[in-house]
Parts: sequence; C-alpha cells; structure tokens
Amino acid sequence: MELTDVIASRRSIRKFSPEDISPDTIHLLLDAARLAPSGSNLQPARFIVIQSPAAKEALGQYTPYKFITRAAVIFVCCADLTAISTRDMRVGELLKEGVFDGVDIDASDASAVSTPVMDAQAIQAYLSMNVAIAVEHIVLKAVDLGLGSCWLGRFDREKVKLWLALAENIWPVALLPVGHPDQSPKARPRFPLDKFVLKTL
Repeated sequence: MELTDVIASRRSIRKFSPEDISPDTIHLLLDAARLAPSGSNLQPARFIVIQSPAAKEALGQYTPYKFITRAAVIFVCCADLTAISTRDMRVGELLKEGVFDGVDIDASDASAVSTPVMDAQAIQAYLSMNVAIAVEHIVLKAVDLGLGSCWLGRFDREKVKLWLALAENIWPVALLPVGHPDQSPKARPRFPLDKFVLKTL
C-alpha cells in the first residue's frame, strides 16, 4: 500500500475479529518500531507483548477500555528512562558514522552535543515523546498489513508496572491493541489545514 493511502485509511479500531496474527507479523510490527527515529538516537522504546487470553484479561483490569482484550495482541509501550544517560555515547556513535559531517551546527553551543540538564519529569516527557514516534510506526505498519489498532493513554500505569514487575526505569507510556478489524469506521472530522498552520514566514 502506498504511504499516502496508509495514512489516509488509518482509523482507530475498537472492534476486533477473533483471528490471531502470526509471530512473523508481530515481528514486522515491532521492527517498524525499531526503525523509528529518536532524539540523539536514544532508542528508548521498549515493548511487552501481551498475547495470551489470561494476560489480556488481566491487563484489561487496568483500563476502562475493555475492548483491548479482544485484540490479537496488545503492546505495552514503554520508555526506558535510563536511555537519557546514554546520550553522550549515542551522539558519539552518530559522530563516528559521520552523521554530522558537513552539517551546519553551531559548535560554540555546548548543548548541541552534550546531554541537556533536565529534571525527572522533563526526561520522562522527552522519552515518552520518542516512544510515541515508535508507536505510530507500528500503527501505520498495521494498516499496511491490513490490521487495525487504537492506541490508548488512559490506564493505571503504576498498577500495570506492578503487574508486569517492570524495573524502576521502565515507564509505561501507552497501550496498543492490534488485530483484524471488525468494523469499518468512517473518516473522523479533521480541521482544515489552515488551522494547523499558524504562520508562514
């Protein structure tokens, strides 16, 4: 499917048919996330793959959106909060690969290459934004494969962390149920483009 068609046909799917999806398909979805860009190439996204009926039912306790339990798979999309501590190393890798060769960068601004000073809340927000990019890669790849998804932010993160016995540095950002659509929603209302573009200078 052409990328323009993928973007235009994507819908939030909240009804799924009972068909499973293959391990190879799950691999393709996760690989799409792996290839997503991230700030300074930190690659903070981490995923827990929920497939068994029992695990899906258990996870469904922590969100009001019970329809997720009927998806073929649910990805618990997380941020590794320690990724920020690897920034200098990641930037070093980019430098070694020549990513910045011939690129106009103000070398007098130390923040261009050194790790910025951020509090814990800012780090969590920054890394979560990077995870969101990886999640959208899965969303679009799912459409390309004839699947549907609906990413969710309304769930009890602390209880999910506890249930999954996640390490302290792993923060759940979103739940992403994926499966075969059992509905064909119409296109949702969207603002005209001029509402998105505030200025052209």
